[in-house]
Amino acid sequence: MTTETNNDKPCGCDHTPEPKKTSRRDFLLLLGFGLNAIAGAMIGIPLIGYLLSTFFKSYPLQWISLGPVTKFPEGATRLASYLNPDHREWDGQTAEIPCWVRRIQENDFQVFAINCTHLGCPVRWFEESKLFMCPCHGGAFYENGEHAAGPPPRGLYEYPFKVENNELFIQGGILPTLANPMDDKKPRH
Repeated sequence: MTTETNNDKPCGCDHTPEPKKTSRRDFLLLLGFGLNAIAGAMIGIPLIGYLLSTFFKSYPLQWISLGPVTKFPEGATRLASYLNPDHREWDGQTAEIPCWVRRIQENDFQVFAINCTHLGCPVRWFEESKLFMCPCHGGAFYENGEHAAGPPPRGLYEYPFKVENNELFIQGGILPTLANPMDDKKPRH
């Protein structure tokens, strides 16, 4: 049985072998892999975080102010907007969610989502005809939000509202869609 000496070196000498020199080709190959990994991480990590964030965060419905009731004249329909409570820092102006506010009487309002119930295009209010019109496929809605004509399957989505201290609030936090119409959450105050 032989025992190795000199710090258990297989050659029995005191010097350490020189490290293998990296060729220029190997260096550029490793550099390319490294840069691709960095670029992939810069794109992939935020993308995965964005996609998974919806599973870990929930934003319950909450009361959001649209402003003083004096901003909405009686018998008129006005465009208003509110800040989406589920907005991200990079949303910019898209975090502002528009809605149509119709003041029927002193403290009686209807607040409609701006999106057509057909494919989600933004509807416009035409005062002369007292209709909401969708420019995409010709959908039309009466001033009370009911379906009038065209392909939409139903009337406009209506936000629940309340008036406190002469300020109009709507219950927001979830955008109404065909999958989530908010109809069961529609108390009229």
